Amino acid sequence: MTAPLTQDLSWEDGVPVSTRFDDPYYSRGDGLAETRHVFLGGCDLPARWQGREAFTIAELGFGTGLNFCATLAEWKATAQPDARLSYTSFELYPLTVQEIDRALAVWTEIADERTALVTAWQGASSIDIGPVSLTVITGDARETVPAWPGHADAWYLDGFAPSRNPQMWEPPLLDAVARASAPDAMAATYSVAGAVRRGLEGAGFTLERLPGYGRKREMLRAIKTTPTPA
Repeated sequence: MTAPLTQDLSWEDGVPVSTRFDDPYYSRGDGLAETRHVFLGGCDLPARWQGREAFTIAELGFGTGLNFCATLAEWKATAQPDARLSYTSFELYPLTVQEIDRALAVWTEIADERTALVTAWQGASSIDIGPVSLTVITGDARETVPAWPGHADAWYLDGFAPSRNPQMWEPPLLDAVARASAPDAMAATYSVAGAVRRGLEGAGFTLERLPGYGRKREMLRAIKTTPTPA
């Protein structure tokens, strides 16, 4: 198993940038708005979890925890009472809790969720925040996703850009994502790169092009409709 590594950061106008991949962790315009548009909107949330007693989300790339905090806020506001959310994220380069706190502090809308995350996640890999269980699995996703026993109702595919971090978008990994998907699961990503489209289609997803966030013209919604090739 590949050991988790430390990510190298620079900060540009308050936005964390991976110097390893020369890519920001989220939109320089408004990362929270981007998350809501691409991942919550792309996976048709909260509509798909309403009325359900349990829902599972999995994610490639925990990063700053922004996607998690945005999802946690939406879950608290819209899920039925006593419903449970299981959120599992796969991350090779985990940030420190101080870096996460700094990155998320700019959004007052998720201040409660940020505080809950940084208070609970002091080196822990599995935590509970109210009705939401968060597990961050550290290591190479090409090894950890195939070993994961869960099945997600929604996937956030949020690795760094395919041109900069192609390992996160390789067909075998996308096949593993498909095998770890519940029937009719949805996956969302900001990327419409040809390699991403071909990998998702080859894994048994049907693709929809949706309007992208900000300057990105398009994004992808992928729906699990056919069996994953063996």
